[in-house]
Amino acid sequence: MRRTEQRRAAIWALYQSDLLGRPLEDTFPRDTPAFTRALAQLVRDRQGELDELIRAHASGWTLERIAPLERSILRVGLVELLHGGELPGEEAIPPEGAIDEAVETAKRFCGAEAPGFINGILGAVMREPGGVRPK
Repeated sequence: MRRTEQRRAAIWALYQSDLLGRPLEDTFPRDTPAFTRALAQLVRDRQGELDELIRAHASGWTLERIAPLERSILRVGLVELLHGGELPGEEAIPPEGAIDEAVETAKRFCGAEAPGFINGILGAVMREPGGVRPK
């Protein structure tokens, strides 16, 4: 399974967990790859930090007003921007790649405004001094 598909699987697991109030582990199929599980768990472990960043950069929006799927996409994008080196595998995705993956996922699964919204928030975090992990 390609990393893009594994990222999307992590997003869907987080989305289902939030929407249904189920434990994250219960949302994974039995054969879920380790990277998908690790990515989703890292998001869950750092969710407070990620949500604060979303709140700080989503001008005029409360976290609760952002659609659950878009929140999951933002959280995955942010965790890869800031903590991608903590994930198993070869190398962390470059910051621009993390943003592109999130925007492309939003284009495919969300409304017309979502890709620009997600790009704006992730781009603002990336531009913060010291905000993104070194390449």
